Amino acid sequence: MLVGLLTVTIHLQGIDSLKGKRKIVKSVVERLRSRFNVSAAEIAAQDSKQLAVAGIAVVSNDGSHMDEQLDKIVNFIVNDGRFYVARIHRETFTSDDDIHF
Repeated sequence: MLVGLLTVTIHLQGIDSLKGKRKIVKSVVERLRSRFNVSAAEIAAQDSKQLAVAGIAVVSNDGSHMDEQLDKIVNFIVNDGRFYVARIHRETFTSDDDIHF
């Protein structure tokens, strides 16, 4: 089993309220979930008007598929246009446990 994690920090400019920020972040998270079938959530900076941190997780049994999926997610986020991507941290984990049924 392979797990890929992305931690994405974004800056939103021109946002005056938490409501405006949450509207954008919620939209991005929902689009990621539906388009890429991943787990995604805002994980930090919830009280900041111009900063958001999202966590995205992908689980796969094929490393090349997982890498391709993570690359597509990064491109999708970078090309959104409603915010500036300040940082993307990418990690992958492998479980060597064999499961027998």
